[in-house]
Order: sequence, then C-alpha cells, then structure tokens
Amino acid sequence: MITERPLLRRTPGAAERPVREPGTGGPRHWLAVFRAYLVLTKPQIVELLLVTTVPTMMLAAGGWPDPVTFTAVLVGGALAGGGASVLNCYIDRDIDQLMRRTKRRPLPANQLTPRAVLIFGLTLSVISVALMAVLTNWLATALTAFSIFYYDVVYTLWLKRRTPANTFWGGVCGAAPVVIGWAAVTDSIPPMAWALFAIVFFWQMPHFYALAIKYKDDYARAGIPMLPVVRSMKRVNFEIILYTVLTVISSLAAWPLGLGPIYGVTAVVMGAIFLGESIRLVRQTGGGAAVKPMRLFHLSITYLTVLFMAVAIDALV
Repeated sequence: MITERPLLRRTPGAAERPVREPGTGGPRHWLAVFRAYLVLTKPQIVELLLVTTVPTMMLAAGGWPDPVTFTAVLVGGALAGGGASVLNCYIDRDIDQLMRRTKRRPLPANQLTPRAVLIFGLTLSVISVALMAVLTNWLATALTAFSIFYYDVVYTLWLKRRTPANTFWGGVCGAAPVVIGWAAVTDSIPPMAWALFAIVFFWQMPHFYALAIKYKDDYARAGIPMLPVVRSMKRVNFEIILYTVLTVISSLAAWPLGLGPIYGVTAVVMGAIFLGESIRLVRQTGGGAAVKPMRLFHLSITYLTVLFMAVAIDALV
C-alpha cells in the first residue's frame, strides 16, 4: 500500500502566465477558440459513452425508444460527459502541464483562462441535468448529476491522486451512462441494466491499464499513482487478465437475461479476441519483447463497440 499523496501544488506562477490567444481576430481566431473549447469536452470519450448508452436504451425499449427521451438522453448525456470532462481539465491543469500527453491541452497551453473553462464546464453540467429533469425522469436525472459529481469530485479531486485503485473506482462514472439510459426509458434499473453496467465497469481496467503502461513515465512525472507506476508489472498483468475475464463473464451473464443469439455469438467471439489480446500483452511485458500496449487499448474500444452494436441489433430483431 502507498501512503496518501497530497494534492499537487500548481507550479509557481503558472496561473499568472498570460493567456496565449489562439489567433489575432477574425474567423480563424474564433475557429481556434471554438476548437479549444471542443477539445476540453474530450469528444472521443463522449462518443464512446454514447456507443454504450444508445443500444442500452434500445434494449430497454424493445426497439427504438420514444424520440423525446432518446434525444434528451443523447444530448443530455453528451453535455454531461462534456461538462464533466471540462471540469476534469480545469482541476487537472496543474498536472496536465507536467505530462507530455496532456501539456498541449488548452489550459496548460494557455489558450484559455481557468475562469472561462470553469464557467464553461459548470454551464454544460447544469444544462445537462436540467435537460434530463425536464424531459426524462428523476431517477435518470439523479444518476446524471451523481455521475458528474463522482467523476470530478470523488475521482478527479480525490481518488486519482491518492490511490492506485483510482482506475477501479473511476470505473463507476464510466459505466454510469448505461444505467442512466435504461432508467430514462423505464424509470427503473433491472438486472439486465446492471449486467451491462458490469461489462463497461470491468472493461475499463484493461483498457486504461494499457494506456497507463504506455504513459507510465508521464504519470510518474506528474505524481499520479497509476497502477503501473507504483506496482510491479506482475501485479499489473494479473489485474489486466482478471478484469478482462470479468468483462467477458459479465458479457456472457447478460445473454440469458433477455438477449438473443446474435449477441451471444458476438459476446463469445469478441470475448475470446479481447482475452487473447490481453494475454499477448502480458506475455510481452514478461518476456522482454517490445511492448505494444496500445494494441490492447484500441482493441478494447473495438470490443466494446461491436458488443453493444450486437445489443442494438438484438433489440431490433
């Protein structure tokens, strides 16, 4: 076990550096400003969240959900994910400037002011919760508000900087859109919704551990106790295999709860491919071969996308 780490202090003078405006005025300037704000929302993460939420809603509705609910969750979920990501960038602006992977983000690159980013993140988050409250139900609304709070306060401010279990506990907010989507359609969270939640929850460990292996030096430089930074590769490898297996088991457990043969075959085939890639990475890290963790990272995205596409297809047929 590692001892608790205090929150990193901002580099002296970092907040006082002048903002470098992305342009000198005119259309190019405003396009650069727009792009800077867009980058803060981490569109790739929002896209991945929607990939799991839309099929879940279709399964909950037994086909296409009500257009109003569907649109509300689609837009509200994107705004919630974007707002939470913006606030994450605001909170992490001190460590982002220390990591090669993140130092070009708008805040460490001084393209935007922290105050503007904070206002933007809070605005997106409030709008998302309000939209869910007006157009869905209180269960989905409460889950949306909780997921934003959990990601930015519990995970980003607290767990991320203090424990190597940060990825595990952070998985809660990553999997939350699944139960939010189901709750928006049915105002309930039955076992099937929790089974889909478990898939996304366990999936995040091998997915993010691969990224953490790739950027291990970056996380160490920033003082973030990601598992590959503070534990042996033997321990990391064990958890990669463990959570890959749990992901596959969760996907198979969802099959008899109301999914058909298209999903079942997909879960078996894609689960075998996912597990095989995890084993390949573990063998690389333990055998002295050139380690290519991003193969698992990208394959894991394909796995989740194809699996939930099968959920959507089964919901329609």
